[in-house]
Amino acid sequence: MFMIKKRNFIFVIIVSVLVGALAIGGSVLVAGQASGGYRTITNEEYEDYKLMKQKYGKLAELEKYIQERYYVPVDESALMEGLYKGLFWGIGDPYSAYLSKDEYEEIMISTTGEYQGVGVTIAPDERGLINVVSPIDGSPADKAGIMTGDKIISVEGEVYDGSSIDQAAAAMRGKPGTKVDLVVIRGQKELQFTITRANIIMQTVRSEVLDGNIGYIRISSFEEKTADDFKQHLRDMELKGVQGLILDLRDNGGGLVEVSIEVADALLDEGTVTYTEDRQGNKEYYKSKPGKTGLPYIVLVNGGTASASEIVTGAIKDHNSGKIIGTTTYGKGIIQSIEQLSNGDAVKLTIMQYFSPDGNVIHKVGIKPDIEVEELADDEVDQQLEKAKELLKLL
Repeated sequence: MFMIKKRNFIFVIIVSVLVGALAIGGSVLVAGQASGGYRTITNEEYEDYKLMKQKYGKLAELEKYIQERYYVPVDESALMEGLYKGLFWGIGDPYSAYLSKDEYEEIMISTTGEYQGVGVTIAPDERGLINVVSPIDGSPADKAGIMTGDKIISVEGEVYDGSSIDQAAAAMRGKPGTKVDLVVIRGQKELQFTITRANIIMQTVRSEVLDGNIGYIRISSFEEKTADDFKQHLRDMELKGVQGLILDLRDNGGGLVEVSIEVADALLDEGTVTYTEDRQGNKEYYKSKPGKTGLPYIVLVNGGTASASEIVTGAIKDHNSGKIIGTTTYGKGIIQSIEQLSNGDAVKLTIMQYFSPDGNVIHKVGIKPDIEVEELADDEVDQQLEKAKELLKLL
């Protein structure tokens, strides 16, 4: 029988049975009772003990092996953090992870719409690589030439993949004016970029009136202020009396689900925007309220349209409220919950899947546009935008 050190709290349950215990038939005597010094535990408790020993005994032996035989002393806190991270890695879901306190704080900063770094939205792809969903409009990454679909394989010489995506994101952030080296794969080519970090204040909504009196609103992501900003831009377009509206969600990597629901509310009549379902089959419906813009509109999407932006796209398509033009969207239809622990660390776990109002699966499938228009890198004219303008003139 091996001994387990009490400082490793994951083994506390085992320790409580192992220390001073003696197996006798179908029961175990445990030290600690005032009368006689022992008490007899039940068969059920003994069976629980055996299950715990079977489940965690190998883990305890492996830790002991490392502590005793690794060639230099081991940082025990780092060893334990690796253990927790490995537990979440074992799920096989690149969006679930154990986060250190610093990693958690980095993620929280990114939801405010202001942070310091290079400005890319990233997600693990099906091959386990870090995929650039989209560069943020006007960001250092955008100006340097980072493109949707690029695969980031190293940051500052450190190799990362989908399982270490949060660490890669943290490595790309840093003090404005400092430089960071990225290596990306684009098709069959390996490209190197040296990008100067900047203070990124995300203006997630911008608008203009195009030729032909057509309104254009671009949403680059869904952050805390996006819904309010969008409604103001939409109201400005209505007051200007534009003929119709183009909503550009291309290369919008998503963001806050609640914000995307608010944006969809301005574009839809009363009805379901999306619904979620957890592992128990519990469904939660997100609804839009009565009253939508009176402007006819078209939505532009592409392979960088992901997550929260797919919620908006899917709702518009299912309600036939506006036409969708472009290419099939990214296909991220799952939602993560982030909960902070008492020590400052956090856990990020995929807890549910969301669907379009008609029940269509989005995750790993994406949303097919009503009218497919490819975008070519060497096009001097934005063919998707031109198609949208052409269609609006007919409405």
